[in-house]
Amino acid sequence: MRIPGPEEIRALHEKYAPTAEAFELVHTHCEIVWRIAERLLSAPHLAHLDADLVRAGCLLHDIGVYRLYGDDGLLDHRGYIRHGLLGHELLADEGFPEALCRFCSHHTGVGLTRNDILSQGLPLPVDDYLAVTDEEKLVMYADKFHSKSRPTAFLSADEYASQVRRFGEDKVTAFQALRARFGDPDLDMPAPYGGSSDRP
Repeated sequence: MRIPGPEEIRALHEKYAPTAEAFELVHTHCEIVWRIAERLLSAPHLAHLDADLVRAGCLLHDIGVYRLYGDDGLLDHRGYIRHGLLGHELLADEGFPEALCRFCSHHTGVGLTRNDILSQGLPLPVDDYLAVTDEEKLVMYADKFHSKSRPTAFLSADEYASQVRRFGEDKVTAFQALRARFGDPDLDMPAPYGGSSDRP
């Protein structure tokens, strides 16, 4: 499988971003998620993972967000849950293989199940959207430590666990399993957009 590099992925973001602000928000977030994942990958027990695939997954996972911007330049927050599936479709339309498309559709929260979709009335085709491979799980996990909401912020593992609890204890358990597998990331890095530190 051919894995696109950072410049090719940046060009895709530029192609689909409706505004410079949208590009800055989404692409910067994706780069930060990769920096988090890259630090986690330095653990010896993760040496078997495909770092190039993880990098591509991190840099592509939120590309579907661009399809939620309206003609008025505003983001459809109510439909945000669809961004993963929209990204999957975008990458498939671009000819990327399923293994790359899945990073978009299978990273939301700590995974969405059929039961989640039915019980919460989510506007998604009823299916399981769960990370399966270690690469998919690592991208999903790294994504939990940075928020795109304004102002963008880093989240500690405990902060994310507290946030996800509102969706059920099973989601906390799933997150803690990821935490045990991959460890706590070092979030000591420059703040997004060059502002003051948002680290926990």
